[in-house]
Amino acid sequence: MQSETCGATSMSVKDPIEAKHHAAAQRSIVVSVCTNLLLSFAQVVIGVVASSQALVSDGVHSLSDLVADFVVLLAGRQSRKGPDEDHPYGHRRFENAASFILGLLLLVVGGGMLWSAVVKFGNPAAIPRVHVAALWVASIALVAKESLFRYMLAVAKRIRSSMLAANAWHARSDAASSLVAALGIIGSLLGYPILDPVAALIVGVMVTRMGWQFAWAALNDLMDRAADEDEVAAIRATLAAMSAIAGFHDLRTRKMGDMIVVDVHLEVNARLSLVEAHDIAAAVQRELVDKHRVLNVMTHIDPVGEATHGEAGIHDHDHGLRLSS
Repeated sequence: MQSETCGATSMSVKDPIEAKHHAAAQRSIVVSVCTNLLLSFAQVVIGVVASSQALVSDGVHSLSDLVADFVVLLAGRQSRKGPDEDHPYGHRRFENAASFILGLLLLVVGGGMLWSAVVKFGNPAAIPRVHVAALWVASIALVAKESLFRYMLAVAKRIRSSMLAANAWHARSDAASSLVAALGIIGSLLGYPILDPVAALIVGVMVTRMGWQFAWAALNDLMDRAADEDEVAAIRATLAAMSAIAGFHDLRTRKMGDMIVVDVHLEVNARLSLVEAHDIAAAVQRELVDKHRVLNVMTHIDPVGEATHGEAGIHDHDHGLRLSS
């Protein structure tokens, strides 16, 4: 008689590593909050005083970063909550939801910038020439934001946080917008005041595009997008190297925050006992969790070869294994 077994175990990364990654993420967010708080205040105030719409737009962009930082802080805390009755897989998708909110925030901010710049084009004669102070502030902001981007992206890669990476690229978009703002200000100082709102328009396009990319990527993750090809290939290699199984098939993955949930059918010798098959499934689960960013593994045992007469069948069960004759 053919036998089947289905074992499911929820295994997460080790707590000390998790705590270390969380602390690194929190530190990077604090640095980002302080930087964006100072920059947004300086850019908006000096932008208004120096009559630079480009600098004001860049300052509003920095302000959106500040709001984004608080969203990320909240998401980081919520996503670390363990499983409960309503969320048996934990709360890690809170990170995906936070990334989606960041994308929507950028879309709104970018749209506002575009509208403001277009309004300026309606009366170009009324566009004032900016003061040189705007250029100094824009230059300082450019250096600060590029440095912040490099720091945050390095942390995101080290702890493999897509949410933190999204926030880092948000900072890079700020650096690019500061560069555009600086160029627009230079153009205005050289006698072409129309270049300041042109720069503001370009900043708006950049922010809107970035918002769309973030929102779309997060939405795909929320809809159970598979892990990337490199990660899936690494998981396949780990399974192929395990001598306890004859093979595997129907490998499926899906994102759960920055972790991966795996479903896989394992092929084992049909002559093995239920206990032996279960031990193999548990060993596979441990191996995947230890070597990869795997949160949970669901294994389904498929017997291969001929079973001895009278062997019992094993059927799927929601809460464990059941032997049926």
